[in-house]
Amino acid sequence: MEKLFDKLNQIWVDFGINLIYVIVIYFVGSRLIKFLSKRLKKGRLFNKLDKTISSFLLSFINITSYIILIIIIAGIIGIPSTSIITLLGSAGVAIGLALQGGLSNIAGGLIILAFKPFRVGDFIDTHTDSGTVKGISLFYTTILTVDNRTISIPNGNLANSAVVNFSMKDKRRLDIDIDVSYDNDIELVKKTLNKIINKDERILKDEDIFVRLTNYKDSSMTYTIRVWTMKDELFNVKFDLLENIKKEFDKEKIVIPYNQLDVHIDK
Repeated sequence: MEKLFDKLNQIWVDFGINLIYVIVIYFVGSRLIKFLSKRLKKGRLFNKLDKTISSFLLSFINITSYIILIIIIAGIIGIPSTSIITLLGSAGVAIGLALQGGLSNIAGGLIILAFKPFRVGDFIDTHTDSGTVKGISLFYTTILTVDNRTISIPNGNLANSAVVNFSMKDKRRLDIDIDVSYDNDIELVKKTLNKIINKDERILKDEDIFVRLTNYKDSSMTYTIRVWTMKDELFNVKFDLLENIKKEFDKEKIVIPYNQLDVHIDK
């Protein structure tokens, strides 16, 4: 009986020592992984890489490092490395079958990385959400919306759907429709609109400028403006044009009609 207690005590002592080793190694290993990740992120090599590639690689390196750490810890406990690798392989197959969506997200991330439909820093529209791409990891792409919301979108969804990239080109075309009363002279309206456009230096004069009457409505005529500007100035140019059009129209007595109903009574 005494030998049994001594053996149990020895087992508990060995287990306790191994547990302390595991805790220390995990603590040191996880800190080391975080330290190396920060150094890699700030390193010259990563700074030279495209932000999209560096973000994806960093995510991949972190996951791989933690898998290696788990293998080391399991070896310390006494599990043979061959058994661990076999177990991980079997688990990988099982998890792969159970989480096919996760694998499609990894594949989607690789597709995004290879074909670059968008990059970190681009403003995109997924037809459900829009915002600036802040990071592309192994499974998810993170975007920051204009109202400061962070949205994580599975890479598989992005790789298999239409994504509008507003930042791909340096120049953007701005289209504005203005409704004007039938009583106003067509040439005066076009002259006034062109004058407003010519005053704005942010509008690219070497690109096509379009100012034409494009539609007849029940109580107004529609004039369409199409101008080009740099992508960073698009919204500022749009809002300034809308304000300036109203001011100039008031000066020229050009009427912007509102919805109304005229009733004529025949006696």
